[in-house]
Amino acid sequence: MTIPMRGPEREPELETQRRIDEKMLWSGGVATAVVAGLIALVGILVCRWLFKIPILSPSRDGAWGDASTAGYVFAAAAIALAATGLMNLLLFAAPYPRVFFAWILGLATVVAVVFPFSTTAPLSQKAATAVVNLALGIAIGSLTSEVSRRAVGRRVVRRGYDRPTSPPSRTMGDGYS
Repeated sequence: MTIPMRGPEREPELETQRRIDEKMLWSGGVATAVVAGLIALVGILVCRWLFKIPILSPSRDGAWGDASTAGYVFAAAAIALAATGLMNLLLFAAPYPRVFFAWILGLATVVAVVFPFSTTAPLSQKAATAVVNLALGIAIGSLTSEVSRRAVGRRVVRRGYDRPTSPPSRTMGDGYS
């Protein structure tokens, strides 16, 4: 018969805590805003130059359009920053932050894609604006979600385990001399 050296020990409870690196999250959010602004600009230029579809301004304003082009670019960047703020809030408050973020941004993208079809613009302009909005929604959603994966770390916290405060002492009689 074997005799245990010690009594039954309680297994330490493990708990994971989410640690958010906000500096990394927001620097990625700013980078996402730059990408979103460039996607908006490239989308407008491609539609006007390549396909000759005058979205967001009359065709007489040329490929660069008017002030609404700059407004669209800055709005895309602002939406990317707002998405980063939403992700930051969800990371602190929601149990499954990326799932809720995907649903919120996915539904907002659907609204942005469908909305141009409620205007009186020609069908080609509606479709072109919807495609640019779809590209923006996909880019902002995927980039913000991936940046949040990198910005969030997990830390394991053990409960019920008393960590020694100093190294164990070695004495002559303990067999370690």
